[in-house]
Amino acid sequence: MNGLRLVRRHAAAFGRFAGLGSGVTLAASAALVLLSRWIPWMAANALTTVVSTVAATELHARVSFGHGRPGLAGHLKSAATMALGWLVTSAAVGSLAALRPGAGLVLQQTVYLSATALVGIGRYLVLRLAVFAEPAPRPRTGGGVRLRAAYDAAA
Repeated sequence: MNGLRLVRRHAAAFGRFAGLGSGVTLAASAALVLLSRWIPWMAANALTTVVSTVAATELHARVSFGHGRPGLAGHLKSAATMALGWLVTSAAVGSLAALRPGAGLVLQQTVYLSATALVGIGRYLVLRLAVFAEPAPRPRTGGGVRLRAAYDAAA
């Protein structure tokens, strides 16, 4: 596969990943706002992270990477990337709360979504390169046989 096709294919996969991830993240963000009215923010973040991770893993495996169903191993590896993401988003919003105790909802969501975007880029790389990596292309065996037959015929 030539370089331009490879770049286009990965750019398309990243576009699908970003689009699906953004949609899931925005839904999770809305759920986070609603849930945080009734339960502590950290618990609401954990709950929305778990639910959105399962949904996003299914979508990314099937649509972004064309991998099919992720299976338990894929979900667990994806969950590990999201656990790290949860720590990053929690630290970002926790830092905001420490630095600006009276920060409004818009600033909180800006910090949360910005941290989530950075986590998303890192998550794409890990999922693409490790979790849902494409198998290495197999060398053609037929070519070697033909070459051997041509060699034998010439000899």
